[in-house]
Amino acid sequence: MIHIDEVIVVEGKYDKERLRRVTDAPIICTHGFELYRSKRIIETLRKLSHQRGIIVLTDSDRAGFRIRNYIKRCLGKDARVRHAYIPHIAGKEKRKEKAGADGLLGVEGMTDEVLEKILKRLASSDSAKLTAVTKAEFYADGFAGKPDSAERRRRLALRLSLPPSLSSNALLDMINKTYGAEKYRKAADDITKD
Repeated sequence: MIHIDEVIVVEGKYDKERLRRVTDAPIICTHGFELYRSKRIIETLRKLSHQRGIIVLTDSDRAGFRIRNYIKRCLGKDARVRHAYIPHIAGKEKRKEKAGADGLLGVEGMTDEVLEKILKRLASSDSAKLTAVTKAEFYADGFAGKPDSAERRRRLALRLSLPPSLSSNALLDMINKTYGAEKYRKAADDITKD
């Protein structure tokens, strides 16, 4: 069982059930897009983000990113929010008859091993101790501002087990808060060699 002090925010009850198998962290559901209609959920998240910090772990589909961005916008810059991402894996959850609109597995479809890897990375990462990658380095390595930057970012994200649709800012933020410059450099060099 992985211990995390922050509160983990997920989309639905099946995501919550899945995570309870691998962590003792408190888990809150947004109940999908109910978040947009519920001031109570946003106020709870705001309060918890200041008291304990929160980790947003939504599916890596369009709906998950909409929810993630809505939370980020509502809570503002002074909130303690970290983002965790599940890998981009095609498929459908066992309980569903067909795959979602994007055809990707969600949090509930991940194996315990995948979720443990994500949570261990979060539990062990202390962004204060990681060496940051600058925007200038990111640009110089071709992950921003170049004709093939989007494809290079996609390959970098996949190499780091992150969703390939992350924006350049979101990818750089995730690298700096979770991986650091050393792991980034290795992944970037591997992409250049391929």
